[in-house]
Amino acid sequence: MSKKNDWKKREGIVYSTNADFQYVYHQQSEPETLPPPKQQLRVQLDRSGRSGKTVTLVTGFVGKTADLEELGKKLKGKCGVGGSVKDGEIILQGDQRDKLVNLLLQDGYKVKKSG
Repeated sequence: MSKKNDWKKREGIVYSTNADFQYVYHQQSEPETLPPPKQQLRVQLDRSGRSGKTVTLVTGFVGKTADLEELGKKLKGKCGVGGSVKDGEIILQGDQRDKLVNLLLQDGYKVKKSG
């Protein structure tokens, strides 16, 4: 926390008469990244909410955000397209399903093509 007294993040503590009281903030822990053979990834097309533009989504990744972003960067580079990593999904521009399935299978991931 950047502020010493960030009162909006406190759950249920209003005031303490103890001069030595320190509120402990709960940190959300990220799950450990599963090895590629244990991952169940889904590759699908999506257009909803994107002004009719087609994007390819890779969902189902279990692990740390940094590992997901690293995989997203690698896939964007191999496909030669733009994209992003948001809310646990890798989003790539255009219809890249076949190419992504082949790349992920080569890396040892379990992949299903859906949609």
